[in-house]
Amino acid sequence: MSVVDQIKTAASAAIKALYQIDIHPHEVLVNATKPEFEGDYTVVLFALVKQLKKSPDALGEEMGKTLLEANPGLFSGYNIIKGFLNLSVADNYWLNFLDTSFADTTFGFSKPNAEKVMVEYSSPNTNKPLHLGHLRNNFLGWSIAEILKATGNEVAKTCIVNDRGVHICKSMIAWQRFANGATPANTGIKGDHFVGDYYVKFNDAYKKEIQELVASGMSEDLAEKEAPIMKATQQMLIDWEAGKPEVMELWRTMNGWVYEGFNSTYQRIGSDFDKTYYESNTYLLGKDLVETGLQKGVFYQKDDGSVWIDLTADGLDEKLVRRKDGTSVYITQDIGLAEQKQKEFNASQSIYVVGDEQNYHFKVLKLICQKLQLPSADGIYHLSYGMVELPSGKMKSREGTVVDADDLVEEMVNIARLKTEELGKVKDFTPEELTELYDTIGLGALKFFLLRVDPKKKMIFNPEESIDFHGFTGPFVQYTHARIRSILRKAAGNGEWSMINDKPDSLFTIDHSPLLPLEKALLITLEQFPVVLQEAASEHDPSKVAIYVFNLAKTFNSFYSEHSIANAETEEKKLLRLQLSQLTAQALKNGMSVLGIRVPERM
Repeated sequence: MSVVDQIKTAASAAIKALYQIDIHPHEVLVNATKPEFEGDYTVVLFALVKQLKKSPDALGEEMGKTLLEANPGLFSGYNIIKGFLNLSVADNYWLNFLDTSFADTTFGFSKPNAEKVMVEYSSPNTNKPLHLGHLRNNFLGWSIAEILKATGNEVAKTCIVNDRGVHICKSMIAWQRFANGATPANTGIKGDHFVGDYYVKFNDAYKKEIQELVASGMSEDLAEKEAPIMKATQQMLIDWEAGKPEVMELWRTMNGWVYEGFNSTYQRIGSDFDKTYYESNTYLLGKDLVETGLQKGVFYQKDDGSVWIDLTADGLDEKLVRRKDGTSVYITQDIGLAEQKQKEFNASQSIYVVGDEQNYHFKVLKLICQKLQLPSADGIYHLSYGMVELPSGKMKSREGTVVDADDLVEEMVNIARLKTEELGKVKDFTPEELTELYDTIGLGALKFFLLRVDPKKKMIFNPEESIDFHGFTGPFVQYTHARIRSILRKAAGNGEWSMINDKPDSLFTIDHSPLLPLEKALLITLEQFPVVLQEAASEHDPSKVAIYVFNLAKTFNSFYSEHSIANAETEEKKLLRLQLSQLTAQALKNGMSVLGIRVPERM
């Protein structure tokens, strides 16, 4: 139980003992004490004043005295300022916390529970490579999955690949017309980039044909429909759905090229999945559920044979679930896949990591699943996130103006190399160590920058800003970790700190002198790590972890600039500060690990 939860429980018990009134611990408001006041945590009394019919000062005095008497191991003092009860947590509480935590390599992580959660992310199209927007999606999905694992859940990571439809046929038609037998192998172009180039070529040719038809006197609307390359694409989609052998062969070949490219990118950025679904296998799902819905009266059929659901009573509108020709729409496929995934994984929560332009779609999906009484319905959660833009504005894949994921990763690694070389602290690294270091810093900067923002917010990505070694960045946290590991190595080399497998081999029982303010500030921050992980899990928000590790790194640097470890005032202080350093390094490592970021031992 965290110190805040202990304070809430103790305050609830004090109110019961003093006034015979039951107030649940969750109803007690506890904040960190403001820096200008004495104390560590503050109980806000105003909400209790009216109910207990006491003045804030009288209530604070009675509660403070009772809390101190009943919890001598937790509190060392209190003061009251204008309706706020400021409590000082006893040094022994923090020292016990440190002694029982500093050697724990799983610090912050929870024991497994019985909850199963599924996280679906990435969802690429096989007509183009992954881009900057996909990176935010992948990093969010992967990180949320790891945060949920760290808080005890059993997690399945899944991906749905959009591998069929008219957009895929556009790349196929363009390849047939313009490739002259070119392949990724004989051009040396990565498979997903190769196919993406033909998607752009399609749109270039399509625009040209429209212009020619308009110039000959046709209206633009009609020209868009009559352009030969578009008509050929639509025919190819019909042939694909009919299973025409040569179309299926080309489709499999071109998708194979793309999958090789995707897998290379996923490996590079550290994304992985427990199961991948393909739309070509799932697009017929849900048809039986339409019939079930009609029988239950959830859906209704119009005179033209199409099937709909009326969601106006739920504040939405009418939604088509089956066309008049009997074919399904996206929402129908998603309903069917939700049912299939539930049967396969039996998860209590199914998280979809999808951009905020799909907010309406997921409201409808959840509502329809609930009305059909599917077991998976209540657990559907849309982790909606804002788009990523560049300082120059939005990206458009059909115009070939997107920021390619592979190119961006290489650019970040190159910036990491340049910045590191400027600092000039890696002269003793081997070429292999330097390659790994630049990779660690570059990818770490990219992931941290994309995860440090609340997912719901739109963001502008600036590569140069993301790799600053002094700002709110991944490299700043990585550098702090490397700095601490250097301190611990020196202490171990001097025989001051016994290290086995990178951790101390025994705990120390030390008769400590009183904690200094920055020592205590660091301990208070460290103790919050498990709580931050729980909050990040419940709110599906990795930015909480990014903000936490940044603040922890800042707090450590303030502590270290004020207090020497090697030349501490006493041997006891030296060991205390080594324990503090060890636990800080572990918290930074564990926090960064759930963001998908490695921390170097030196840099």
